[in-house]
Amino acid sequence: MVLGGDDGDPPPRTGPEATASAPAPRTPSLSATPSEPPAVVEDQLNGITFPLLDGWVRPQHVAQDDVVMTTEGTYDCPGEGTVCRHGLVVSRTVTGSDETSPRLLAEEDIPEAADAAFHEDTLGQRPYGGIESHRVVGSGPVAVAGRAGYFVRWRVTTAEGPGGYVQSLVFPSGVGTGSPVLVRYVFDAGEDGPPPADMDRITRGIRSLGGAGSGGVGSSIGPAD
Repeated sequence: MVLGGDDGDPPPRTGPEATASAPAPRTPSLSATPSEPPAVVEDQLNGITFPLLDGWVRPQHVAQDDVVMTTEGTYDCPGEGTVCRHGLVVSRTVTGSDETSPRLLAEEDIPEAADAAFHEDTLGQRPYGGIESHRVVGSGPVAVAGRAGYFVRWRVTTAEGPGGYVQSLVFPSGVGTGSPVLVRYVFDAGEDGPPPADMDRITRGIRSLGGAGSGGVGSSIGPAD
């Protein structure tokens, strides 16, 4: 998608006060150098920012809409197509539905997210040879930017390549019409793919633009299924 000290007063004198002595020069205390602010990427439409973890970059030359970050570099897809990426994150506003429940929206989106990522792309190609099976590896309520959301995560087995992980995360928007925000995570499962724990790290690092509503970001608010 800080993600100095002050000089202290001199210590009190405990010995007898000296007479007719020149004041000793005061040695300035060293204050910590402020660290660089964490790198983030903004989704201004939905009023949130995402942390850019090590190995992640802002999208470049990406044909897919609404991508907010990708892993560095590309590789030859194991199936059809030209190039694939080991990981990407998509952020969009939920449209075309009157449903507002984060759980129902996430459960409804996850099959579509998996198909779009690992089955067939918008050009009708199958970069991973298609999906052979999937299993749920995580789901449950989660707080995102101080708002109650819900996520569902699948482990996908593909005909070619190592398969991968896909996650749908939905939470209420704090801006605009208030339509829910949908975040999709797509990770390769191979040794060069990002660890699934990065999904949790990115979720924990989502913030409202301007820093408002950051309390409890990414913290669990209930047991996972």
